[in-house]
Amino acid sequence: MRDELARLLRHSAIYGLAGLASRIASVLLLPFLTRELGPSSYGRIETMVALIAVLVPLLRAGVATAFFRFYYERELAPDRDLVVRTSFWFTMLGAGVGLVVGVLAAPAIASFTVGDDAYANLVRVAFVMLAVQLLYEQLTALYRVEERSVAFTVASLANLVITVVATIVAVFVLDDGATGALAGNAIGTAVVLVVLIWQRRASLRPAFDRDLVRRMNRFGLPLLPAGLAIWVVDFADRLFLGRIVDQHEVGLYAVGVKIASAMVLVQLAFRTAWPAFAYSLEEGSEARRTFAYVLTYTSLLGCWMSLGLGLLAPWLVDWLAAPEFASAERVVAPLAFAGALLVAYTTLSIAASRANQTQRYWQVAVAGAAVNVGLNLLLIPAYGMEGAAAATVAAYLVLAGGMGWLAQRLYPVPYEWRRLAVAVGAGIVLYAAGRLADAPFAAALVLALSYPVVLGLLGFFQPAERRRFATLAARMRAR
Repeated sequence: MRDELARLLRHSAIYGLAGLASRIASVLLLPFLTRELGPSSYGRIETMVALIAVLVPLLRAGVATAFFRFYYERELAPDRDLVVRTSFWFTMLGAGVGLVVGVLAAPAIASFTVGDDAYANLVRVAFVMLAVQLLYEQLTALYRVEERSVAFTVASLANLVITVVATIVAVFVLDDGATGALAGNAIGTAVVLVVLIWQRRASLRPAFDRDLVRRMNRFGLPLLPAGLAIWVVDFADRLFLGRIVDQHEVGLYAVGVKIASAMVLVQLAFRTAWPAFAYSLEEGSEARRTFAYVLTYTSLLGCWMSLGLGLLAPWLVDWLAAPEFASAERVVAPLAFAGALLVAYTTLSIAASRANQTQRYWQVAVAGAAVNVGLNLLLIPAYGMEGAAAATVAAYLVLAGGMGWLAQRLYPVPYEWRRLAVAVGAGIVLYAAGRLADAPFAAALVLALSYPVVLGLLGFFQPAERRRFATLAARMRAR
């Protein structure tokens, strides 16, 4: 099991490098974009990002999710090539349909989402971004199934560099505002996409197996409600905030999301590496023990990062955003803890899919989405963005809890529930103590760093883990 976990950690770390660079660039641009655009324009960008997020799973249907399983089920190269080609051309069809509809209906979409059809060009750029993102994700999925995490990271970093340069030119030189910011993202992804298509041209010759698509959709479509539920929980709050309050509130909330995105980094790195890794494990008790151990330690890392982000949020927002965004710090902690719950949900859902019974996922998905929508409508009018953040946390509690219950029925795993409770409880208590005491920066930092010590005092770590930590510490002192 140690070798398998080392493999997952290695690939997650490399995938995380790309995510880390992207988040660093996003954070470095934050002071400039918030000052240049202001809360309302920044809010419109987030609204378009939310719209793109819901359309991605709809246009990819069930093929994107099924790609990993069907690829690994086939051992011969020609059979795997057929999965690759069919998936790519199916995605190409979805991207083309989405782009045409978005361009033609841009005024109506702008009026509905941001309240003014004058922003139709912003919508058109968003749909171009959607099309290239769909194809880019499908091609980079090849690196993931091949476990070529370094190549994946190189492509991601190239995308990042081009995106940053294009965004700076569009926003600060051409003065294109929110439209320019989205255009910069689309340009970066499109340039790298062209290179990837050229590199993979031999594998992407036109081929389309209808029977394969039907079987992939039969596996993947039951997961679509779960994907849409993730969108509702992750992005619907911005649409509700825009409709119930205004785009200014969306802009403030978006800065809180950006600060909490360090937690999202862990989530993205793990979600990128986990499906390919999980499906590659041979069935047996060792695989199930691996699933349990992964859930324990991803939860520990998620709670620790969420604790730190929550306690240090006032200073982080002050350092990274314009003064008019200061109130965004109030939503950082709940959004970060929600990201930790998303990691748990991802771990549980992929483990359950080993049973090849994804048809019941929609029950958990609908429950989480319903809680999110209901609480957004109930809490946003009274509490604004804080109500939206609370709705996000509640929805992810339902999703993670529901998927845990379902996963154990479909694919029983000896999860370490006591250790999970200790990890979560310690993080919440330390955060509450720091905020109730209105801890200054130094005290907040000490509280955040004390998390593993508190876990040790609570008996979280097993004897074998303590011995391993002691050995590592001795080696470090020897150096």
